[in-house]
Amino acid sequence: MHNHSHSAPQDNIGPRFLGGIVLNLIFVAVEFGYGVKINSLSLLADAWHNLGDVAGLIISLFAIKMAAKQPTQVYTYGFSKATILASLANCILLFIAISSMGHEAYTRFFHPEPTSGSIVSWVAGIGVIINTATAMLFMSNNELNSRAAYLHMAADAGVSLAVLLGGLLISYTGIDIIDPILGMLVCVVILVGTLNLFRQSLRLSLDGVPEGIDIKLVENRILSIPGVTAVDHLHIWALSTTRNAMTAHLMLDPALSAEQQESIKERVRLEIEQEHVHHCILETSLIE
Repeated sequence: MHNHSHSAPQDNIGPRFLGGIVLNLIFVAVEFGYGVKINSLSLLADAWHNLGDVAGLIISLFAIKMAAKQPTQVYTYGFSKATILASLANCILLFIAISSMGHEAYTRFFHPEPTSGSIVSWVAGIGVIINTATAMLFMSNNELNSRAAYLHMAADAGVSLAVLLGGLLISYTGIDIIDPILGMLVCVVILVGTLNLFRQSLRLSLDGVPEGIDIKLVENRILSIPGVTAVDHLHIWALSTTRNAMTAHLMLDPALSAEQQESIKERVRLEIEQEHVHHCILETSLIE
């Protein structure tokens, strides 16, 4: 998942998030209802998992709206970094859900309670269909929040499938401990899926060089331009989950005319566009 600035336009993302939110909220209500009714930890854990993703979709939708706002005199870069913060908040939300569900699953592991395997299977089967349909909404977009939504929903479909199979096992074997084991598996799936996204979001929120960009490669590209003798204070960071920025101080050959200096700056901008950096601020000095 790279932070490339040539991602698909975002004007069609909003309705996708809204569709995903409505579809999944309905399912979460159904899953919670049946989870409580038949005392199934696997259904309740899966419901929390889905609810976490619904909250993530809501946060992401809000972030996209913020990113579209124009810069102000206070927020001169605009509000697009909200997309990074939304991704980070989504991860933290899922970590909280994991700890809560994991504790409950651990408790039930030693004190299993009876549940209805057939109802678990039917409800989880609906979950597989809904989560797959929602994942398909986001599959074609590489923007970080859309990618996060796709990964969450695809993982949800996989988790629901595991719960469905677990429900069938409970029906045919009558072994109640399968339910808390499934609850633990849900926690592991969420943890694995969230860690990579958390690492990327944290990196971008701390203005780290976005994944997929090699700063040494960028420096070498600039140094290969005739007339550039050195590069200082080279910084690359993310303005949002789709836009990257760079600042650099170029040391130039003193024999260059003002026109040649401008030409070099333009060449630098073209070179770094190949490395997915489109917002560029350059300062130049002539080496005596």
